[in-house]
Amino acid sequence: MRIGIDIDGVLTDIERFVIDYGSKYTIEHNLPLQIKLGEYEEKKAFGWTQEQTLEFWQEYLVYYATKYPTREFASEIIQKLKAEGHEIYLVTARNNYGLPKEYDGKMKELVEKWLKDNAISYDKIIYTEESKLPYCVGNYIEIMIEDDPEHIEKIATKIPVLCFDSQYNKKIEGCNITRVYSWYDVYHTIKMRK
Repeated sequence: MRIGIDIDGVLTDIERFVIDYGSKYTIEHNLPLQIKLGEYEEKKAFGWTQEQTLEFWQEYLVYYATKYPTREFASEIIQKLKAEGHEIYLVTARNNYGLPKEYDGKMKELVEKWLKDNAISYDKIIYTEESKLPYCVGNYIEIMIEDDPEHIEKIATKIPVLCFDSQYNKKIEGCNITRVYSWYDVYHTIKMRK
């Protein structure tokens, strides 16, 4: 099976990162602290302006992209899936937004080094713009593991999606969508699909 895997929110726990570092940023910049857990975008979750959001990412994105850990067992399960003959396609909307000037244009390099440093095996990495659906269809992905509510809903119109559970995607449900809670749950769910 050809398995598509998102990076932010699936390989990493971006929700936890944004809550932790967003709270830090808010307090250190004397902003009112409000956290709306059901919001996907940090701008809405913290009530920030676009400028504050950009400043947050300029302050913390390099750390997130180079040092922030994977979710527990992500590498182990991906290696198991590959050993069982599955192809792993990383499908990410990660781009250069928020990178400090000295890193401008280097996001792909940062991503690929982080993947290597964290022993994440894959057959192909796909950097997308806007909707991931055409990239999934064009690469014959048979199941996608995703956390972004908008991407889940679009991809599920054509391809089964494993929705990696978070506060911001709790309301997402429907045909072709199966909720998963951990990487071992991902593994079990894929094994049951055979």
